[in-house]
Amino acid sequence: MPSGIRGPLTVPEERARIGALVRAYGWNSTSFQVLEPGFRYFFEGADAAVAYVETKGAWIAAGAPLCAEERLAAVGEAFVAAARGAGRRACFFSTEERFVSKAPFPSLLIGEEAVWDPAAWPDSVRGSRSLREQLRRARAKGVRVRAVPSDELAAPDSPTRRAATELCERWLARRELAPMGFLVQIEPLVLLPEHRLFVAERDGGLVALLSGAPICARHGWLLQNLIRSPDAPNGTLELLIDHAMRTAILEAPRLVTLGLAPLAGAVPRALRVARRVAGGLYDFEGLRAFKAKLRPTRWTPLHLSYPAEVGALRAISDVLGAFARGGLLRFGLRTLLRGPAVVVRLLALLLLPWTALLASAEANRWFPSPAVKWGWVAFDAALAIGLIALHRRWNETLARLLIAAIGADAIVTAIEAVAWNAPRTAGLGHLALWIAVAGPTAAFLTLWRATLRRAI
Repeated sequence: MPSGIRGPLTVPEERARIGALVRAYGWNSTSFQVLEPGFRYFFEGADAAVAYVETKGAWIAAGAPLCAEERLAAVGEAFVAAARGAGRRACFFSTEERFVSKAPFPSLLIGEEAVWDPAAWPDSVRGSRSLREQLRRARAKGVRVRAVPSDELAAPDSPTRRAATELCERWLARRELAPMGFLVQIEPLVLLPEHRLFVAERDGGLVALLSGAPICARHGWLLQNLIRSPDAPNGTLELLIDHAMRTAILEAPRLVTLGLAPLAGAVPRALRVARRVAGGLYDFEGLRAFKAKLRPTRWTPLHLSYPAEVGALRAISDVLGAFARGGLLRFGLRTLLRGPAVVVRLLALLLLPWTALLASAEANRWFPSPAVKWGWVAFDAALAIGLIALHRRWNETLARLLIAAIGADAIVTAIEAVAWNAPRTAGLGHLALWIAVAGPTAAFLTLWRATLRRAI
């Protein structure tokens, strides 16, 4: 069959074809995820394909090509050539050494994947006092874990399906980051015959879930969509993983993984800097520490592979666009409105130069008196300190006090601007007044909305 490009999963013949290739050649831990909605496919002959998502300027492949190992390089080059012919760049995200060593593309280490031998799991539990304590806590609080039969989820109105849907929606609503796409989209109820779903229940209610997908070519499992309710007892996630591992022992997979820990390990210096800078939005260190606590058998490096003419920076930008569902600016704005951590940090950062500007402003021109000026400086400095404290550790009472203070700031600033500044201001001074009035008003609305979302 000739090479070709197909659209999303809409044609039954295409779905059957890509499904057969995934089941025959799916080596990467993410390989089964390409059967979920949102992926496109490039077919190279009858026995090879590349699953990818398309952004405005690029095709981002989900792992290595689905083909025999000896064809990896050739199929990868054919995919890049097809993308180039369509006026698109191309790269391969989350590739392992078997592709990196064969394909003629540069590669960049982007993180590590924790891998377990299920047969060694009981020994890992026995050797970890902290893990045993977490499991004991969850059991003592009445948490019980079970595998959900497929027929229990088949009906859209089944109680378990409704509860799982509600749990996922609440979890997504509370996340600081806006919903993402590509390989981290949350689709726990897209269930194929090989998928597994484990749920944790307490007092008759669903408090956490974990789904599993096969890694067909290696007889393994990818455990993904690890989602918990805010009121789930400590140790609930560990109890879910423990149950999945012990199920794996019975069903004899050769490996189990929880997927990529992004930016973990000896990544390049620029990515280590990004890990620190973006730590407030995504807990890279915490995610790796959680997986390390479960005592994996080994850590496998994962890479971003790209044609030399694309370059590492451009490839990283394209991948971020895929995760952001195409628009980094829109994604950033959606994340900003979700807060509150990113909102609190941003407000604190903006207040610092604003307070310095007030302190340097001419009192007789902009304020009724020097006392009013220094009163505003002290007030804004106190707000900045409060926001920094709130960012470090969330406190509901402090959040409400800050919202009230910023709201009062907005009202008093507007009164002073209209009654004192406007009659004495001309030209560009009016722009400064609009900024002074709009700033606290926008800050009040943004922090208030973000705090409401946190309470969901």
